[in-house]
Amino acid sequence: MKNANDLVANVATGLLIGGEWRNASDGATFDVVDPASEKVIATVASASVEDGLAAVAVAHRAGPEWSARPPRERGEILRKAFELLTAKKDDLAKLITLENGKALKDSLGEMAYAAEFFRWYAEEAVRNISEISMAPSGANRILVLQQPVGVSLLITPWNFPAAMGTRKIGPALAAGCSVILKPASETPLTALAIGEVLHEAGVPPGVVNVIPSNRSAEACRAILADERCRKLSFTGSTEVGRILLAEAAKTVVNCSMELGGNAPFLVFADADIDAAVEGALIAKMRNGGEACTAANRFFVETPVAEEFATKFAAAMSALTVGPGLDPDVDLGPMVNRAACADISALVDDAVSKGAKVVTGGRPQDGIGFFFAPTVLVDVPANANILKEEIFGPVAPVVTFEGADDAIAKANDTEYGLICYIYTGDLAKGLRVAERLESGMVGLNRGVVSDPAAPFGGVKQSGIGREGAHDGLLEFLEKKYIAADW
Repeated sequence: MKNANDLVANVATGLLIGGEWRNASDGATFDVVDPASEKVIATVASASVEDGLAAVAVAHRAGPEWSARPPRERGEILRKAFELLTAKKDDLAKLITLENGKALKDSLGEMAYAAEFFRWYAEEAVRNISEISMAPSGANRILVLQQPVGVSLLITPWNFPAAMGTRKIGPALAAGCSVILKPASETPLTALAIGEVLHEAGVPPGVVNVIPSNRSAEACRAILADERCRKLSFTGSTEVGRILLAEAAKTVVNCSMELGGNAPFLVFADADIDAAVEGALIAKMRNGGEACTAANRFFVETPVAEEFATKFAAAMSALTVGPGLDPDVDLGPMVNRAACADISALVDDAVSKGAKVVTGGRPQDGIGFFFAPTVLVDVPANANILKEEIFGPVAPVVTFEGADDAIAKANDTEYGLICYIYTGDLAKGLRVAERLESGMVGLNRGVVSDPAAPFGGVKQSGIGREGAHDGLLEFLEKKYIAADW
């Protein structure tokens, strides 16, 4: 594994447009900061409106040739990209930790997950199956083709800079689309490295373009206004998602939106409490709590609430906090200082309304954006921490009385991405799962993400699904041909 300086030095820091690395049209740049040391580790080109439109133009030109390639050929290129990512996973994981801050063990897990999307869609590329049937009247055949939607704008967040990119690029390329990837300005280096890997794997120039920018609103607005852009796939906050949907509506762009979450974690009295604590630790602390799937609200049936909270707090307080590159660290820094301030505000509000801190509760002093693993109990219903996505290592615990109460509290949110249930009664768990307003449920499991499963939410947690065959369909449009022979 290379050292940190060599890793950053070997990553191109320009814009990848049309298979070439270039500076921003006006020479603008922005800095990338290591959240553990607060030091600048790289300076990256910042795409302008002109650069965004240039990327649309080259993607539009490259699209027809790419979509005309045999599906098997597109699949083999994705398979090669999987192999390259797997071979480079240690170095890329270290790069993720450098710019994102997460613990190296989390980054290694992300790289394995990210690579799998290229393998999965290498196999799905050949499964774009058309349909043919007879019209009920007998007048004609109904032939339904599925064709690439076209130039696709992919906007990814900072919390999973590799996996959120591959989860979108994989199905888009498998479907025959050309893409423009706009990574988060906090974590552009991983996306740029993945762009290099894809071209090494044989993706033709112009099919994958990567345009980091710290003036994203202007660039993305211009891209969506260009009629050659026909798809938007966004992962990020619900607030930003609403803005992008409004922009996309102006040209009626096809949209897939994976937005915020406020996941409830339900622990019933008949659950294996030790297993529930283990699952809670995974669901809460994967990626340091900076995940849309992170358990946000812990609802525990009254008879076991004290036992769960005590054991969970002990597990949280035992986590090692420090710079993510240390292999013994469990929790690295938050992504930036503003994230720590937002988390602190939620904790302070809850405490001011009567919540008690069992462990943690504050940012750590010194260099880096560190926040102590935190468990709160006696959290009142009017606390903001139960309404807003925490995006950090804080777990508020609330009691409930019976299944109906648990379901009502779990569903009391505008979000509906994922829920977690722990119970010793499988039938009860399934009954509760059916009544929960979410796109995914972890039943006696603290993690559900899998490239072969449809990922997405309901209500204001999003539109559409990523992963599985569903992810491929998000980049295809149906065409009906009436024929008679």
